[in-house]
Amino acid sequence: MSLVLPGDVTDLTDATASDSALQRFLHGLPGVDQVGAEKRAATLATRSIKRGSKRWALDLAISMVDLTTLEGADTPGRIRSLCAKAVRPDPSDPQVPSAAAVCVYPDLVGTAVEAVGGSGVQVASVATAFPSGRSSLDIKLADTRDAVAAGADEIDMVIDRGAFLTGRYGQVLEEIVAVKEACGDAHLKVILETGELATYDNVRRASWLALAGGGDFVKTSTGKVSPASTLPVTLVMLEAVRDFAQLTGEIRGVKSAGGIRTAKDALRYLVLVNEVAGPEWLRPDRYRFGASSLLNDLLLQRTKQLTGVYADPDRVTID
Repeated sequence: MSLVLPGDVTDLTDATASDSALQRFLHGLPGVDQVGAEKRAATLATRSIKRGSKRWALDLAISMVDLTTLEGADTPGRIRSLCAKAVRPDPSDPQVPSAAAVCVYPDLVGTAVEAVGGSGVQVASVATAFPSGRSSLDIKLADTRDAVAAGADEIDMVIDRGAFLTGRYGQVLEEIVAVKEACGDAHLKVILETGELATYDNVRRASWLALAGGGDFVKTSTGKVSPASTLPVTLVMLEAVRDFAQLTGEIRGVKSAGGIRTAKDALRYLVLVNEVAGPEWLRPDRYRFGASSLLNDLLLQRTKQLTGVYADPDRVTID
């Protein structure tokens, strides 16, 4: 599918030149067929991965996990434990890949950076008044700069859903652009909080807004709102990054976060990525899982593939 730009818009620069052009562009995007999207997601969820490819898929999913803890009771000790697990998910098997990243609050970034050392595991930090996004732009930018100064490789920002839902798209875009600039060399993931956006059309519009603002990833949710990530929502977001790449030549990623707890769920998402965006998105710099308990089940299922029996759940650490 090739995207047809609406009206007098000839490229994405035109689309973001003014509030009125942005409004025309976003509301001129093709509407999402709700029944069709849900049916396709459900159909793809029934596809199985051949036994010979399953271990590869489990290892790929492990390498895509942003191992996350975002609790008020988080301590430096908990962060160090989380980082050790991200670096060596299974200490008894060095063939298990590291997780993609650990995701923590800004004040714990320094602890995480020290703990992951030079392992290659990235340190991500939620910022911009996570999870509500309800603060001034100055505070959001200070939050971002503090996390980057402490060594964060990635910033997960939340959009102002109130502004988006009342049609103040220019304000949302300006905030994304400003946070992207404050990130410096750090990558930016833009959290849409899709559970609050109500419609798939809004998910599509918010995805394009995030991409136009410079987001390196679009992310489903904070994990604090239900529903969080779903297959149909992720399908819509994958279509957006695919179409954005066709339009601009720029590759961006998708992060599904919230409610993904089992290896079976993760494999369904990988099938979705392959079929909607394409196999070139099956890599950690283009697709991520935001999760806490998912990694444990991936490790248990991996052991099952190797030994033929399920391991005792007590053999993996509790996140």
